[in-house]
Amino acid sequence: MKLGLGLVLAVLALAPFPALAAAPAAGPTDRADCKEHPLFTRMPGYFIYRCNEKQFDAVKFNVGDSKKPKVESVEGRYVQIIYNFDKSKGSAPSGLQVVRNYQNAIKQVGGVVLWETNRETTLKLAKKDLEFWSLVSEYGTAVTITVVERQAMKQDIVANAEAWANDLKANGHAAVYGIYFDTGSATVKPESEPALQEIAKLVGADAALKIWVVGHTDSVGGLESNLKLSQARAEAVRAALTTRHGIAAGRLSAQGVGPLSPVASNATDEGKAKNRRVELVAQ
Repeated sequence: MKLGLGLVLAVLALAPFPALAAAPAAGPTDRADCKEHPLFTRMPGYFIYRCNEKQFDAVKFNVGDSKKPKVESVEGRYVQIIYNFDKSKGSAPSGLQVVRNYQNAIKQVGGVVLWETNRETTLKLAKKDLEFWSLVSEYGTAVTITVVERQAMKQDIVANAEAWANDLKANGHAAVYGIYFDTGSATVKPESEPALQEIAKLVGADAALKIWVVGHTDSVGGLESNLKLSQARAEAVRAALTTRHGIAAGRLSAQGVGPLSPVASNATDEGKAKNRRVELVAQ
């Protein structure tokens, strides 16, 4: 069946895809500050009415049964494009026609359909370490495409030694979110260095201070594996502080508690992210 919609993936040139129809040239009525998303071209007869782009945002996507869908919150780079139909081109396509075009296009490059109605659909495309979630909606003569490239937020703000010292004094513990690991790994990533430096500064400023370095996980996976992972991560942080930052080994103790001390619900991605942390606990 010949599709009315092409799909291109310039952002995923690292993997081969089937050749699809090229995007039509932007019409004269396209909004000047908007452009096509590299994941999708448009349905014939449509022009770009409005667009919005954010470095990082969260979108709730419907997945599963069309009548009782579940909701998946996806965070990452956000792009939304709203198309409107040029009525001089004739009759606008139906919502089902729009939905089927986008569904067929995503399937051609290995994507999947996660949810649908006659006017909306959730699509997902995963290639290597990239994951794209898309919501396509048709209402009247407008088609809205929302795409989120799933990724962890770049942490621009890291708490400092002074803030952690205040937390230790007031609460006996301080949460550290600037220490990073790959999924399932206990290897401290290089981008953790600013947080490690601040921990070393904290300990160095108080000769009497001894702390437990406590590893926490979310609830994904089994309890035993999470307990082992959190212990290994706590030990890795302790090792980094003693070997690279000169903290005496006797002032630091490592402990892993896995998912047993959450600070948020593990029912959401946002909650899981808050639960994956390292804490400093005063001895």
